[in-house]
Amino acid sequence: MTSQSYCVLGIDPAAAGATGFGVVERQGNRCRLLRLGALRPPKPPAALNIHLCRIHRLITELIQEFQPRAVALESVFAALNVKAALRLAEVRGVVLLAAAQGGVPAFSYSPREVKATVAGYGHAGKEQVQQMVRALLSMTETPEPADASDALALALCHIHIAEGKERVAAAVTPRSPAEVRRGNREPPARLPSVP
Repeated sequence: MTSQSYCVLGIDPAAAGATGFGVVERQGNRCRLLRLGALRPPKPPAALNIHLCRIHRLITELIQEFQPRAVALESVFAALNVKAALRLAEVRGVVLLAAAQGGVPAFSYSPREVKATVAGYGHAGKEQVQQMVRALLSMTETPEPADASDALALALCHIHIAEGKERVAAAVTPRSPAEVRRGNREPPARLPSVP
């Protein structure tokens, strides 16, 4: 992942408000924003099935356009009431369906996990997360709306976690005997002399 371009589609599903989306590409050790936005429910509120169809179409189009290697979305958290949790689960289901149809693996992250990964603190406020997203993507302005900023944070969270997993896998992968012999021929590192 560190040597190749790695594109992630972040989705902030909403039970009642706008569903945020953000596409982030990592090239080397730099991340850049490719697209962000939010799909708001129509006013007056249309039938839920129409809104879910619009979300599915949007995710499908984003997957076709950007060919992401992963979709990162927010998990359902227990603080919601039952009705809101069910509505959020329906939106997540549509996102997961579009990802599966596009052949893209999907990963879920809790709000606390996203905040800890992006802002360094699991209880960071929305403004702190927005400022860190802005800094990590070298943006000139704070990403708006907040739903889109949250989606970018989800994409960045996945990139950082995937990179960490890749580094761990590389560290525990057994080396070939030739690599071991070559490594044993290198002189040991010198310790600094003590005055």
